[in-house]
Amino acid sequence: MKLDADIKQQLEQYLQLLEGDVLLKVSAGTDSVSNDMLDLVNELSSMSDRITVEHTQLARTPSFSVNRVGEDTGVTFAGVPLGHEFTSLVLALLQVSGRAPKVEQSVIDQIKSIKGEYNFETYVSLSCHNCPDVVQALNLMSILNPGITHTMIDGAAFKEEVESKDILAVPTVHLNGEFFESGRMTIDDILAKLGTSDASEFENKEPFDVLVIGGGPAGASAAIYAARKGIRTGIVAERFGGQVNDTLSIENFISVKYTEGPKLAASLEEHAKEYNIDIMKAQRAKRLEKKELIEVELENGAVLKSKTVIISTGARWRNLGVPGEVEYKNKGVAYCPHCDGPLFAGKSVAVVGGGNSGIEAAIDLAGLTEHVTVLEFAPELKADSVLQERLNSLPNTTVIKNAQVKEITGSNRVDGISYVERESGETKHVDLEGVFVQIGLVPNTDWLGDTLERTRMGEIVVDNHGATSIPGVFAAGDCTNSPYKQIIISMGSGATAALGAFDYLIRNQ
Repeated sequence: MKLDADIKQQLEQYLQLLEGDVLLKVSAGTDSVSNDMLDLVNELSSMSDRITVEHTQLARTPSFSVNRVGEDTGVTFAGVPLGHEFTSLVLALLQVSGRAPKVEQSVIDQIKSIKGEYNFETYVSLSCHNCPDVVQALNLMSILNPGITHTMIDGAAFKEEVESKDILAVPTVHLNGEFFESGRMTIDDILAKLGTSDASEFENKEPFDVLVIGGGPAGASAAIYAARKGIRTGIVAERFGGQVNDTLSIENFISVKYTEGPKLAASLEEHAKEYNIDIMKAQRAKRLEKKELIEVELENGAVLKSKTVIISTGARWRNLGVPGEVEYKNKGVAYCPHCDGPLFAGKSVAVVGGGNSGIEAAIDLAGLTEHVTVLEFAPELKADSVLQERLNSLPNTTVIKNAQVKEITGSNRVDGISYVERESGETKHVDLEGVFVQIGLVPNTDWLGDTLERTRMGEIVVDNHGATSIPGVFAAGDCTNSPYKQIIISMGSGATAALGAFDYLIRNQ
C-alpha cells in the first residue's frame, strides 16, 4: 500500500515538527494488513531522519508501537491507523518526540498523578469519526504516565478477536482485560470515570452573571455572546460540541460548504477559549432552583450560583423503548451507522426509522452489509424523495412500512427483530444480527422535572427572547420548543438567549 500524494504531503509537513528521535517497534506477519503496515512505517522512516524502525514481537501481529529511543511509551497501533485515525498517528509521533500536547496544565497534572497499572485497549473502525478522540486521549495518557499503556485495535484487522469478545460497537475500551466503556469519550470523561476529578474545585466559585448549561452550538454561542458583554460567564458542558460530535458530514452550515462534526465541535471550544469564560467540562447538571440567585447542582455534588442561567442541554437519540433494546445495546443495537457499520460487514441488519437519517443510514449500510431491512411505523417513508430513489435502486435492501417494532431478540447478542403489521395485526420476525435505531431526538431536560414549563415532549417553552417560565432562566437550541433542530438555528437561539439574559441583568440588577 502506497500513501496517496495528499497524505504524503501532509505527513512531510507534520514530520518536520518532530522534536526528538522516535523508534517504531514493528511486529509483522505475511498477511496483507502486515504488508500495508510495513509500507506505512517504512514510508515514515524514509521521510524523516528522526524515525527509525525495529522489528520485534509484540502482543498482536500486525502492530507497531511508537517509542522514545530507550523508553517504551506504551502507545501501540494494532492495524494500519489511516482513515479517521490518521490524526491519531500524527499526534502520537509528535507527542512521543517531545512536542507539548494542546491540553490544559491541570489535565496534564491529573494524568501524571494517577497511580497504578492501567492497560487500555480501544477497538475502533477506521471509518468511525468518534473513535479518534478516545484513541488520542488514551495515547496521551500513556505518553505522560509510565503506568498507563494503550493499544488501538482496528476491528477489521482483528475480526476473530472482536467477535470472540462480542464487540459490536466502536469505540469500545477495555481496561486491564475488562470492559471499561463504549462510545465517544473525551480525556475529561475518562479522567472522571477513573475518579480523578475533585468536586471541591467548584465549591468556591464566585457567582456568575451568566451560567450556560450545555456546550453544543447553542451553548457555545450563548457563552461567547455573554462573554463579549464583559460579564462573568461560565459554561458547564458534559462534552463540548454536544451531539455535533456524532455528526459525520455537515453541508448546510452557511458559508462553509463542507465540514465534519468533530471538527466543528473543536472549533466551538477553541473559539470559546478566546474569551474569559470559565469552562467546566465533563460535568452534568442535576438540579436547578431559583433562590436569591439561581442555583445549579452538578452530579458531582457541587452547587454553582448565577444571576442568570441559559439551558442549552440539546437532545439525544430517541430510544425505541421495546424489550431487548437496552439489553443488547452495543451487542447488536447501535445508533451510529458510520461508526459501527464496519463491524456488521457481510451480515444482515435492520434500520428502524424512515426519515432522512434512517434512509441515509440504510444506504450507507447497504454498501457494507449483506442485507438491510428498513422498518417504518407510518404508511409511507418520510425521507426526501432523492434518498428514497437511491435506496430503491439498491439490490440488497427491503422496506417494510406500517411496521410497529415489538422486540429485539437475542441471547448474548442480537439475533432478530419482531414487529407487528399494523394493517393485519400479524406479528412477524426477521432474522438479523444488528439493529440501527434512527427515530429522531428527545430533549435532554429530564433533570429539570417540573421546575419550569415544558411541552409534553419535554421541550422547554421559550419566548422570542429565549426566556423560560422562570425569571432569569433562559434556554436555547434543541432542548427548546424551537420547531427546527438545526446547528445554525441553535447558534442563533444561543445568541438570542445571551442577549435576553444581558437585557434581564440590565433591567433587574
